[in-house]
Amino acid sequence: QLQAFGGGLAQAGGSLRVSCAVSGRTDSDYGWGWFRQAAGMEREFVAGISRSGRRTPYADSVKGRFTIFRDNRNNTGYLQMNSLKPEDTAIYFCAVANTGSWDGVSRRLDDYRYWGRGTLVTVSS
Repeated sequence: QLQAFGGGLAQAGGSLRVSCAVSGRTDSDYGWGWFRQAAGMEREFVAGISRSGRRTPYADSVKGRFTIFRDNRNNTGYLQMNSLKPEDTAIYFCAVANTGSWDGVSRRLDDYRYWGRGTLVTVSS
């Protein structure tokens, strides 16, 4: 089960952080993914982090502005969003993919088995 926190309203150029906690797991053999879905658009990959934290791919649209990280002690994933733009407005979803020993990150929605409900991020101009 995933529970998302954070989001809300920010002005362009501002920052927000969203986080997501996973319950019911005692291992760290999973990757985190953050996706977003703007009104009338398909859900898209934003960022991911591998089980070790060493691999962190980003969508080109957020590279250099967003940072994904994880805290395995608390089974929590984070997405720090800086230099926000109005086009970042969307519902943000956290997701978990079971990876076993593979230390990679998938950008495919179908590879993520567990999803949080989503949290709304609104950026005003």
